[in-house]
Amino acid sequence: MAKAAKSTRDMIVAAAEKLFYAEGIRAVSVDAVAEAAGVTKRTLYYHFQSKDELIAAYLEGRDQPNLKLFRKWFDTGDGDLADKVEAIFVNLARAARHPKWKGCGFLRTSAELANMPGHPAIRIGAAHKKKFEAWIAETFTEAGVAEPAMLARQILLLLDGSFAVVLLHRDPSYMEVAGKAAATLVRVALAGAKPKAPSEHAAASF
Repeated sequence: MAKAAKSTRDMIVAAAEKLFYAEGIRAVSVDAVAEAAGVTKRTLYYHFQSKDELIAAYLEGRDQPNLKLFRKWFDTGDGDLADKVEAIFVNLARAARHPKWKGCGFLRTSAELANMPGHPAIRIGAAHKKKFEAWIAETFTEAGVAEPAMLARQILLLLDGSFAVVLLHRDPSYMEVAGKAAATLVRVALAGAKPKAPSEHAAASF
């Protein structure tokens, strides 16, 4: 019984994600989501008390998969740290060339809910961006960058700025240029990075 309920909820979220991302949250009605999920409106409201709760679930479902994809692009990127950061932008540019690409779902949703700062979806979107920022800052810390938090924020600004400009112009090359700018920032930061102090174990075995 619990498995069936979970499956129904997942189908509703999957239908909402497809419609919300393609058309926007305000343009899509609860009826449209229910129809796409193959359930009644009553069933949808059994799992979600409101459309706002469904919107939050839509973004929550994108959170970890998106972060995992960023990490994959970084980890599989060739070259040094700067090249790996640039690889995130290069892969995003490739994704942006797909005809169904509609930008960042988190940013688009926040724009539609700009007059509702307390909306749960806004909090989820903000947390998602902070997770990316924290992850990349940790990566820079491990590399010995002097101001990892500052650099991470600069990379995030380039990332989200490129999302906005590419969506406006429909030209993914802006994302590639942003990636080169990000790589330059990383290289400058690495040039001033402090060498790592030897560990106690290394000092003892020397």
